[in-house]
Amino acid sequence: MTTSQDSMTQQLTATLEGSLTQLPTEVSAAFAADRDGLDAAGTPAGVAAVGTAVTDVDLVTAQGDTTRLHSELGGRPAVLVFYRGAWCPYCNVALGAYQRELVPALTERGATLIAISPQKPDGSLSAQESNELTFTVLSDPGNTLAGNLGIIAPNNPDAIAAQKQLGLDVTEHNADGTADLPFPTVVVLDAAGTISFIDVHPNYTTRTETADIIAAVDALS
Repeated sequence: MTTSQDSMTQQLTATLEGSLTQLPTEVSAAFAADRDGLDAAGTPAGVAAVGTAVTDVDLVTAQGDTTRLHSELGGRPAVLVFYRGAWCPYCNVALGAYQRELVPALTERGATLIAISPQKPDGSLSAQESNELTFTVLSDPGNTLAGNLGIIAPNNPDAIAAQKQLGLDVTEHNADGTADLPFPTVVVLDAAGTISFIDVHPNYTTRTETADIIAAVDALS
């Protein structure tokens, strides 16, 4: 059992261990094989390099309004958190931890935090409300921004079938009707919108530690 005092890593580990006992054996096996494959493949080639300027793209707010990335950045240092969707328990653990541990630190440093997923706006709103998030949550329809950064995960048909066995059809949650998802990724941008830090997690049960993000923001100054 986890508490609000547990570290994010402890909560993620507990979530994974709980799934191993709660899910049907064949579903758990399919997810484990998927994670093993992602671990083996590692960080994909083509991930945007440090020093790359992020391209301005259309994004959608949790209220369904179109906005632009650069407008949301507002000329401030920023942390972009790419997550899979409100349906992902590991994503919710991470978002909750970043709310508690990262938001105060970024506020002190004049930086902004933005969470981004490919899901429909109502999914963004669900993630925001269920995790009591005070930072901006946006939708990246069609993974345009994620694609520009080279962080789109490969689809695993067996894992997708296992999700559907649990009643989860990602195509119904994604804004573009596909099952495409970004790797969980944290990108730190300087005030000019240039990447100064990027951490990609092929295995979706792990996330970037808050201390590492804060250190990357501090390195901007």
